[in-house]
Amino acid sequence: MRTIIHISDLHFGRADNAVLEPLIGAIDHLRPDLIAVSGDLTQRARPEQFRCARQFLDRLAYPRIVVPGNHDLPLYNVLARFSSPLRHYERYITTDLEPFYRDDEIAVLGINTARSLTLKGGRINAGQVAGARARFGDVPADVLKIVVTHHPFDVPAKTHERELVGRAGMAMEALAECGVDMLLSGHLHAGRVATTDARFAIDGHAALVIQAGTATSTRTRNEFNAFNVVRTGPDTAMIEQHLWNPGTRRYEPAEFERFRSNDGRWVRL
Repeated sequence: MRTIIHISDLHFGRADNAVLEPLIGAIDHLRPDLIAVSGDLTQRARPEQFRCARQFLDRLAYPRIVVPGNHDLPLYNVLARFSSPLRHYERYITTDLEPFYRDDEIAVLGINTARSLTLKGGRINAGQVAGARARFGDVPADVLKIVVTHHPFDVPAKTHERELVGRAGMAMEALAECGVDMLLSGHLHAGRVATTDARFAIDGHAALVIQAGTATSTRTRNEFNAFNVVRTGPDTAMIEQHLWNPGTRRYEPAEFERFRSNDGRWVRL
């Protein structure tokens, strides 16, 4: 059994200071095996915002996978956006833009989908897909394979498809061949769990799409701040959303869903 904390869209620079300590306390209480941070650590990619994000991450003494989001690229400094878009991210957070974690039960790969040419959108390219093939190539079939991106591979019915990560179809074909089980993402500031079979319809494969809301931003888009707890076992997964309760000033467990893998297809129990 493994416990993964999935947090996203921290947006330091627009973070709600009231939720930071309770979030750290909630994570420490859960004692995760891994923390996955799916992008947008800052609001405007400024050094002081990255310093705050780094100080927050340093409070979490657990293995972690971190990827940047579109807000982690400079918006108004056009020269920096195209010449060195992730300079501050690499200085304060990590120089590893393809982070990978592996143990006896899980293998987790982070993929950077943030791009200088788009303001909000993201993209995954053939080189990154080839890297995923290489990373997962020698991972045994009984090890759960997880990909972390900022931009999602699926969106709710009423959300425009432009919010999907670019070249999602191409990437999903390859990730299905690799046997990827879960896709963790952020970007939409809304929590959601679904499977890929409705959108991609790949024979013999249906991965879990796990969307995290914003853990700390004041821009909550009609949802409370939240994070996900993903508990995995042999061919099983439970995804539980923890929501900020303004009354108790705590993150508290809310809805949870259980899934089972049936020969490469995840189904809701």
